[in-house]
Amino acid sequence: MSITTSLSRNSMSDSWSHEEVEAVITDYFDMLEKEVRGENFNKAERNRQLQQILQNRTRGSIEKKHQNISAILIELGCPYIDGYKPLSNYQELLYSRVLARLSHATTLSETVARAVEAQVESLPSVSNILLIHVDPPRRDAAISSYAVKEGPPRRPIRRNYLELEARNQSLGRAGEELVLRYEHERLWQSGQRKLADRIEHSSKIVGDHLGYDIHSFEADGRDRLIEVKTTRYGALTPFFASRNEIDFSANRNSEYQLYRLFNFRAHPKLFVLQGSLYKSCDLEPINFSAIPK
Repeated sequence: MSITTSLSRNSMSDSWSHEEVEAVITDYFDMLEKEVRGENFNKAERNRQLQQILQNRTRGSIEKKHQNISAILIELGCPYIDGYKPLSNYQELLYSRVLARLSHATTLSETVARAVEAQVESLPSVSNILLIHVDPPRRDAAISSYAVKEGPPRRPIRRNYLELEARNQSLGRAGEELVLRYEHERLWQSGQRKLADRIEHSSKIVGDHLGYDIHSFEADGRDRLIEVKTTRYGALTPFFASRNEIDFSANRNSEYQLYRLFNFRAHPKLFVLQGSLYKSCDLEPINFSAIPK
């Protein structure tokens, strides 16, 4: 950390000062760059160091501020630190300073850009593929989106790194290959070996226009139509879906399942959203088709 002087306060306050905000952003950005590079660091020790700098700020309050930064970075289309679950209801000051710092964090931006566009050379090693399945994550149920609603209009960002990652075809194909292995093992272990042999990599064989990637089966033989979305980052990283995919999930509600692979680079995990994405997700339109009136 580059800030070493103590920032003392006469009394505890919920409103963080400009100096405190700058200190916690500096710490977070340093950890984020290390994580994107694949370097190890100790979150608990970093928190203790910040407590020495931010006098009267507790471990919990610093951790919440880190979670607030995660939420802001997601809104700005940037990865967040795994382990700092995005938390809404942040200060407008925090948003404006994260935006400003991100706009000038050249080294971090270059590091993230290389990471999201990197080609996947091989699938991650998984000892028991069925154990990658976990429950879907939960976020603050009282907040319908990461962003606060008050304050001036948001300024556009130059690059949406999460969208760049979503367009990484090698990452997407690698995620589909891992799900094929998962589905084969799932049916094999359930005693449905003939069904396992009938699994189809539909997006590769037929094309990516279908609204799903993999045609698999339930143990009783019913169709399971799987769309795969893969990220190297945390479980709450937003994914991108086309209108065709969303409508297909509604039209084939009983057969459709979205498989979200996350932490793909090191320790891949998978959660499943069943049925219509209109019901399982908060959908935010980010593109419009327009013609002159």
